[in-house]
Amino acid sequence: MNGWDETAWLVVGACALALATLVALLLVRAASRREVAAARTEAAELRRRLDELERAVADRAQPAAIEPVVVASPIEHPEPVVLEPRVVEGRLFADLVLRESVVKTASWVHGVRRALSPENRNRIAFEMRREVKRSRKSRRAEMQEALRAYRARARAARDESEDAA
Repeated sequence: MNGWDETAWLVVGACALALATLVALLLVRAASRREVAAARTEAAELRRRLDELERAVADRAQPAAIEPVVVASPIEHPEPVVLEPRVVEGRLFADLVLRESVVKTASWVHGVRRALSPENRNRIAFEMRREVKRSRKSRRAEMQEALRAYRARARAARDESEDAA
């Protein structure tokens, strides 16, 4: 094969590739047009149904003529409401107690699990280290202040003893 044949085959291959790409694009375009048309018809149908529903709701919501009603009731002493204790069956009571204890246990387990999570343990350890550093610094400052006060008292006592002599 000479150089001209290879070039011709390359051109033919490129044209075939371009043609295949064009056909694929046209097929995709036709499919998308069909989908858009179907979506538009579905949207039009939904709009029509929504309008019908809105009209139906608006017709039902028309306020009817309401006649005022006057009710005579005693205002002076309302009747006290007496609540009588109800008897709860054994199975219902057991069910209520069991549900309450299950909920409490589940919430307790969730709290313990959350408290013992690695994030919480790291945060607690960090806060403890910070508190230890702060307390050491505070103790050191108190110790230095106590030493200063002690030395000042010792100097004052020495100066008084020198002045008296």
